[in-house]
Amino acid sequence: MEVQETRVQTDRVLTIPNILSMARLVGVPLFLWLILRPEFGGPKSDGWALLVLALSGVSDYLDGKLARRWNQISSLGRLLDPAADRLYILSTLVGLTWREILPLWLTAVLLARELVLLVMVGILRRHGYPPPQVNFLGKAATFNLMYAFPLLLLSDGTGWLSSLAAIFGWAFAGWGTTLYWWAGVLYVVQVRRLVRADAEAD
Repeated sequence: MEVQETRVQTDRVLTIPNILSMARLVGVPLFLWLILRPEFGGPKSDGWALLVLALSGVSDYLDGKLARRWNQISSLGRLLDPAADRLYILSTLVGLTWREILPLWLTAVLLARELVLLVMVGILRRHGYPPPQVNFLGKAATFNLMYAFPLLLLSDGTGWLSSLAAIFGWAFAGWGTTLYWWAGVLYVVQVRRLVRADAEAD
């Protein structure tokens, strides 16, 4: 009976953690619109964009914590959570690069990692494996980048607060980029081992 109950909980779609993840996904285009408004003649809305990012960070923490505490870990949630993380990173990269807050080379480095991971997912699917689960290192990388981006957005101004935000923002960006690629390399190693094990089994 306990096994059946766990399966029902796991297969549910409309859980609080999943709703939080869906809300984060809805916030992605909103954030991108807010951050790019000045580029299209609109007023600067960086404060609102920072608020959307902050709420995303809070919901990212809550959806995983509540899913574990309430036994509502689902296959949908495992897809939504990393998807929301990557879309926020992508939208922030687009917005900050467009506004010339981020240099193009850093954006290229981060996008190259996403491309590598996309290739790895394709290889796994070809061998009948699901996408790799997000590990602690990947979460730490995302955590650093999600701190770096709002700080760098805040640095697009004048005064001591902007200067301080630039220092901490670039520190988080450096650590986040390093960890992001480190996690990517570990994924590549994991995929290589699985593919090699399949080849040896054949």
